[in-house]
Amino acid sequence: MPIRGLNHAVLWVRDAARSSAFYVDVLGFRAVHTSDRAVFLQAPDSHNDHDLGVFTLPDATAAPSGSVGLYHLAWEVPTLADLQTYLAALATAGALVGSTDHGTTKALYAKDPDGLEFEICWLVPQSQITDADRAHNGPLDLATDITRFGADTPGESARIPA
Repeated sequence: MPIRGLNHAVLWVRDAARSSAFYVDVLGFRAVHTSDRAVFLQAPDSHNDHDLGVFTLPDATAAPSGSVGLYHLAWEVPTLADLQTYLAALATAGALVGSTDHGTTKALYAKDPDGLEFEICWLVPQSQITDADRAHNGPLDLATDITRFGADTPGESARIPA
C-alpha cells in the first residue's frame, strides 16, 4: 500500500473567506466549493478534487503558536522559475518569513493570515544531486541555483509519472 503523496490538507482558521482569499490572491489557488463556514481550494496545476480546505473555527480561537499541532504544509512547484514567482508574490503580500537551501530542496517559508506556516519548494533532480548537496543547509540563493540548474528544469517529482 504505497502512499504517493499528500492529496489535501484541511485547516481550522479564524475566517475561511479571508484565508481562502489569501490562497487565491497570493498562491493562485482557485475555490472549487464554498459553504457558510468552509472553502475548498485547488492548486493551480492540480488534478486533485481539492488540495486545501479551510474551515472557520466555531469560536474563532486557535491553539497558541508552538503548541502541539500542525507545523507546516509543503507544496512543490515544477521549476525554479515558479519558485521565483512565488518568492515575489509572498514578499509582496508580506507573508514570506524565510527561505532555505536544503541542498536537495530549495524552500520558501510563509504564513497565511492566521499565522499558519507553509512551505513552497523545488526538488533538485536526483541526477543532479551531489554529495555536497546532501550535506548542505544554508541560505537560499535563487540566482545561483537558476544559473546551476536552469530556470525551467523540472524538479524531481515533476519527472515522475503520476
